[in-house]
Amino acid sequence: MCLLQATCSFFRLPANFAPDYELSISELAALDMCQKRAIFKPMTPEERQDLKQSCGGSWKLVLRFLLAGEACCRREKSQAIAGPGHSIAVTSKGVVYSFGSNSSGQLGHGTTEEEWRPRQIRSLQGIRIIQAAAGPGRTMLISDAGQVYAFGKDSFGEAEYGVQGTKLVTTPQLVESLKNIFVVQAAIGNFFTAVLSREGRVYTFSWGSDGKLGHQTEPNDVEPHPLLGALENIPVVQIAAGYCYLLALACQPSGMSVYSVGCGLGGKLGHGSRTDEKYPRLVEQFQLLNLQPMVVAAGAWHAAVVGRDGRVCTWGWGRYGCLGHGNEECESVPKVVEALSKVKAVHVATGDYTTFVVSDEGDVYSFGCGESASLGHNNAAAAAAVADGQGNRHANVLSPELVTSLKEVNERVVQISLTNSIYWNAHTFALTESGKLYAFGAGDKGQLGIELVDNQTERGNPERVDIDLI
Repeated sequence: MCLLQATCSFFRLPANFAPDYELSISELAALDMCQKRAIFKPMTPEERQDLKQSCGGSWKLVLRFLLAGEACCRREKSQAIAGPGHSIAVTSKGVVYSFGSNSSGQLGHGTTEEEWRPRQIRSLQGIRIIQAAAGPGRTMLISDAGQVYAFGKDSFGEAEYGVQGTKLVTTPQLVESLKNIFVVQAAIGNFFTAVLSREGRVYTFSWGSDGKLGHQTEPNDVEPHPLLGALENIPVVQIAAGYCYLLALACQPSGMSVYSVGCGLGGKLGHGSRTDEKYPRLVEQFQLLNLQPMVVAAGAWHAAVVGRDGRVCTWGWGRYGCLGHGNEECESVPKVVEALSKVKAVHVATGDYTTFVVSDEGDVYSFGCGESASLGHNNAAAAAAVADGQGNRHANVLSPELVTSLKEVNERVVQISLTNSIYWNAHTFALTESGKLYAFGAGDKGQLGIELVDNQTERGNPERVDIDLI
């Protein structure tokens, strides 16, 4: 369909480039569509040719690579990030707001004071932000020019309560070591940080001296290291970081695939074992399932994928039912969530033993740990059951359940973000198609962007945050 639209557009309007008589009509149409992508526009002819070769020598494959990255990361669209105790919201125009915990300056306002309402980061005026990442005590923002700004703790690799990163940066600062890399995505995991270049290369910081990612670094290293091994010559469209491991969604001529590297505890790498991997390794189970991965999510101890056909797979540590298979068993290879067989999923988000799935109709399903009311199932019926002593508002959910409280807002949900931390109580954001943001879960530091009253520490039902992200 994309190629058909590209061809029609190609014939209707003047092309943006000189004719190349050696290209087929479909290749010319694909190149014309590539020219319209924001990431492709500023590339030099040499950089474009290099990208074409890395994608398999075809402009159609380059177009697929660009569209896949835009789809799975909401690149250049509005987004909300539920970080550990603090939150980041980015409008479709690239304006950034932050709120919540600020003990390390991770809100970027030049102070260490908490913010209970969304506050614009004024020092970024004139800079359009297209992607954000939030970790323990730190924030990273990526501009449309591929520049990375960081603030909060000054380390790329500290544990949540580690000793590194004692210097605080309270306003966005350009990451000098990344100035020569055009970055399109960042992912903050425990003990390390990863970034993805527009060409599909993965770089990591601060994994440690035992070479867990195929290279030797110091824990507080500030220099990026290319991820070695199988992905050196395969373009990646999305990265996701969990507790000491990394997932990469790769784009190859044969289709989309997932690679994993790092700590294998609980089977979260998806290879049928619990052993660590120093180099990226292909998750082969998707071929056996005949599933084309389109979106990856890395929770603290478990992972999830949405396939092109709308199926959802989960694997890893199944505690509290976070895998959605009706039990708390571990799964060391991806397994289809059968309870969602009648749902066509388009988005998945994972946290600390918690999973959310968004359908093509905008419905939201959640399962896993019910702590902090972050699953969103605290509707009127559940509240009544709790009041009668017959229920638990923090009950765990072993199989996917429709979040009926989000149905009541009468808005189509397009993105879910939830806290991915083992040390912080979780909160959750639901972003709608019209740019409205709803929040629920833990709010003791102001991370919901909503004022709590009467000694409340959490919000069980989704409440509108006073911010417009369109």
